[in-house]
Amino acid sequence: MKGELLRFTTAGSVDDGKSTLIGRLLYDSKSIFQDQLAAIENTSKKKGLDEIDFSLLTDGLKDEREQGITIDVAYRYFNTPNRKFIIADTPGHIQYTRNMVTGASTANAALILIDARNGVIEQTKRHSYIASLLQIPHVLVCINKMDLVNYEKGAFEKIKEQYKDFAAKLDIQDFKFIPISALKGDNVVNRSKNMEWYNGPTLLHSLENIPVANDLNHIDFRFAVQTVLRPHTDEYHDYRGYAGRISSGILRIGDQVTALPSQMQSRVKKIHCAHLELQEAYAPQSISIELEDDIDISRGDMVVKTTNQPQNSQEIDAMICWMGENPMQLNGKYSIQHTSRSGRAIIKEIVYVVDLNELKRIEGKTTMEKNGIARIKIKTTTPLFFDSYRTNRNTGSFILIDETNFNTVGAGMII
Repeated sequence: MKGELLRFTTAGSVDDGKSTLIGRLLYDSKSIFQDQLAAIENTSKKKGLDEIDFSLLTDGLKDEREQGITIDVAYRYFNTPNRKFIIADTPGHIQYTRNMVTGASTANAALILIDARNGVIEQTKRHSYIASLLQIPHVLVCINKMDLVNYEKGAFEKIKEQYKDFAAKLDIQDFKFIPISALKGDNVVNRSKNMEWYNGPTLLHSLENIPVANDLNHIDFRFAVQTVLRPHTDEYHDYRGYAGRISSGILRIGDQVTALPSQMQSRVKKIHCAHLELQEAYAPQSISIELEDDIDISRGDMVVKTTNQPQNSQEIDAMICWMGENPMQLNGKYSIQHTSRSGRAIIKEIVYVVDLNELKRIEGKTTMEKNGIARIKIKTTTPLFFDSYRTNRNTGSFILIDETNFNTVGAGMII
């Protein structure tokens, strides 16, 4: 666990205090440079505030600072003696749903903030649904602004029960509740003297002890080839290596593997990681593989264990978040990128669109606007080698690209 990287995203309604919480986390964990601290202290004084406005550490855009809200996804990095962290501070507005999906797509954990005065609201449900959809393994429900309800245990317990009732409908495996005050620093890094009735961990302690390694798929070996290495040097005259990143699973010298789509088989001769030769490699390492047999493999192919292969199909059933300025259209044609494999796809069916306010399914739609989420069926021009998103977030995801301007317009999760 020591030195391990944790990616987490923050979500919540506007003014729930996400940026303030992250600023407090950085400040109390002593992860702010002195010049940064001096700058936000001066800005806070100019705004006539008695306390430091910690949201200034993350709200970097001019519009965000003026409105006191987060518009774009803001990434922040910090570390403690126990762990390294990457934070994605995502916006709370409904029109920025796509931004939350972007920030949450690689997250190991989600921090969902709830205003202790307001309880569970529509935005809470929407963000929790997206966290569930994206299969984020761990959810920390931070009930913020406890100082504004006099640190009352009853207010915390009421919201806790509200959220549990709602979360029972979702696919969230692990969630914890922490009463905090981001503004005052209660239970963020240091334990609160105002809430002695709470005997659970602080937010930072929880983040430091989330078991990230257990979230990786160590069973299904998936290796999408990104390039073929042929140095043609005197030292490596006949060398042929297949380079890429392990999406999941473990590979060892001597393992029997199959190349897709050719179905040609061989055994692993050597594994290289930079200048090192390894006996075994595992996700998410970037490596090159040398096989015993000279078989035809190129970019876009996938190397897997012969006895454990992914699904292989041109018919894909998926949930998608639409990011394009133009609506998604039934029978619309797009480019598709799945692992290192490219092709073209057509929207064959929009099974239903999700009403993000009521979390209901709307059937019979032939189009979907930006920031919408839907279940669709697509057909691709070339077979894809995939697992369900639930099983493997790397091989179970894809993006759709507008062929006219090359913008990413959709992020898909294979069912």
